[in-house]
Amino acid sequence: MSTTTENGVGGSRNMSGEKTYKKTTSSALKGAIQLGIGYTVGNLTSKPDRDVLMQDFYVVESVFLPSEGSNLTPAHHYPDFRFKTYAPLAFRYFRELFGIKPDDYLYSICNEPLIELSNPGASGSLFYLTSDDEFIIKTVQHKEAEFLQKLLPGYYMNLNQNPRTLLPKFYGLYCIQSGGVNIRLVVMNNVLPRSVKMHYKYDLKGSTYKRRASRKEREKACPVYKDLDFQDMHEGLYFDADTYNALMKTLQRDCRVLESFKIMDYSLLLAVHVLDQSPKEGGEPGQAGGDGKRPVAQRVLYSTAMESIQGDGKAAEAHTTDDTMGGIPAKSHKEEKLLIFLGIIDILQSYRFIKKLEHSWKALVYDGDSVSVHRPGFYANRFLKFMSTSVFRKTQSKSAGSCSSVPYERDTCIYVRTFNWHTCQLHPLLPSEHFQVGWMSFGWWTFLDTRRKLLSM
Repeated sequence: MSTTTENGVGGSRNMSGEKTYKKTTSSALKGAIQLGIGYTVGNLTSKPDRDVLMQDFYVVESVFLPSEGSNLTPAHHYPDFRFKTYAPLAFRYFRELFGIKPDDYLYSICNEPLIELSNPGASGSLFYLTSDDEFIIKTVQHKEAEFLQKLLPGYYMNLNQNPRTLLPKFYGLYCIQSGGVNIRLVVMNNVLPRSVKMHYKYDLKGSTYKRRASRKEREKACPVYKDLDFQDMHEGLYFDADTYNALMKTLQRDCRVLESFKIMDYSLLLAVHVLDQSPKEGGEPGQAGGDGKRPVAQRVLYSTAMESIQGDGKAAEAHTTDDTMGGIPAKSHKEEKLLIFLGIIDILQSYRFIKKLEHSWKALVYDGDSVSVHRPGFYANRFLKFMSTSVFRKTQSKSAGSCSSVPYERDTCIYVRTFNWHTCQLHPLLPSEHFQVGWMSFGWWTFLDTRRKLLSM
């Protein structure tokens, strides 16, 4: 018997107080995750390395793990379950791209008990963290898992072109079948190292409709605030010119990718560590680094915030060895020294019919441009505008008298509209600094591309 949560999706508790998800206890779920991944990754090592083929994205491997064990699987004290692995060869390639060796992947997930995290969102998903801080394991809904499967070929292409990204890095997609229910899981990179005290956390969408943390959320020891809370609490986060440009370039590139996949309703998970407030402060109680030992840097390539926005190619070594733990140095408007940790999350929301219907209904009642659910192109532009004007700002030099390179600042930059010849849509105003002298490349097209398309019509 379980007590249902408010959202009714998951995260209920049984009579003993243990959290359950789809009537499966958290302890049984964690055990099944470790057993299943341990088997499937170990079995995968026997398969020879080769190039990823298109059909590899649609392969689903399945194994049954009875509690009494079998010739292939060990005995265990959890209910019988079937473990499915989606696109095993493709995800093996993704892990190799980020320098994750099979032994390290298994050690991280299976060697120590998984740590259950609280979920501030409304999805009802469960989150588990590996004890070495490397990976997050999240339960996802059927539609999200299905959408990720469809994304994989394009995701593969994008990672090949640019492994340095703030988009989620997916390392595995699995499904546990037990007691007549399916529990789907995705393994991702961990954005926030537990060894660093996060003084502020934000879930930012660039929307203003109902974008304040609830009273219940604010009462938590480490609440996750939202867009309007950020504007009330901060007057922007300031970076040097090179860091700001690298950050905004990464966000713009990532948003282009998301728009091309017709993805919307994603968020920027942003955490702020105030160096001036606690120069020697470790993580929260019970967290890594809280025992006085020097925190261990994440080993996965391109896993930290700083690595995600800098560099232009694969690095032989991308270990974070300094005390910043990969955070991006910044300052507040009060000149406080900060470390910023961030990543784009919740990208498995496609602008399908139900989302279009939700936007249409909310637009009738509220300001249509302020609600979070919106068509992908508008959502990306609003998201970038909010990040570049309200959240991230460039430290201005004293000699700066020319036009600022901050996108969308209407008081200092000349703006140009661009036209997408594929959709016949006029895109929002873009700053003139998106145009480069000579080639005049901008936004989605170059003038040469536009001219060629005109001639071919």
